[in-house]
Amino acid sequence: MGRIRKRLSGLVPVYGIFPLIMAVTVNTAVYGGSRMIAGEWHHYNIESPLDRLVPFWPPSVLIYLGCYLFWAVNYVLIARQGKKEVCQFFTADFLSRMVCLVFFLVFPTTNIRPELAQDGLWNWLMGFVYSVDAADNLFPSIHCLVSWFCYIGIRGKKEILAWYRGASCVMAVLVCISTLTTKQHVLVDVFGGVALAELCFVIGKREVVWRKYEKLLDKVNGKIFHKEE
Repeated sequence: MGRIRKRLSGLVPVYGIFPLIMAVTVNTAVYGGSRMIAGEWHHYNIESPLDRLVPFWPPSVLIYLGCYLFWAVNYVLIARQGKKEVCQFFTADFLSRMVCLVFFLVFPTTNIRPELAQDGLWNWLMGFVYSVDAADNLFPSIHCLVSWFCYIGIRGKKEILAWYRGASCVMAVLVCISTLTTKQHVLVDVFGGVALAELCFVIGKREVVWRKYEKLLDKVNGKIFHKEE
């Protein structure tokens, strides 16, 4: 942990290190754990007639995969904010994954993926995505959830350049669109992810909620980082 702290300390304050680590850990555990538990259960296809009108466009996989860099940059930017804002945001982030876990287990969803052509870089990349990411854990879309969090976490923050805030909004929208044009998700998944991010963001700002996260954060900082914040 000391090595991780040294690497991150130049990017974020000490109180922002644990939230970043916890966010990645919880996200991985929820996504992978729910798949291990419910992978063989009956999955519901909630594709609508409107979804069938959305064209399959393999080049959009570049946005779908490129968003991971977007996530990393913006979550670090958010972890650099004041302690109160950090606690509020990462409380919301944690709550959203708990809601996702409930949906992944109570209402597992799937979709029908298109047949891929055998040639071309974009088709190869789409085949790679399909091979490593099964058609499950679709509602709500974590891709859309996290991308929207990346935007609302810096929305209205004057210390972040206005053009980057605008670019983050555009990128979040493009990621949402890419989940549809790669046929990784359907419309309900997208709206569910965005709505969940907004809802949890509001809940996370309630003092009675984020203060509990702050207590956990202080305890971790005291025991692991040996520093009072």
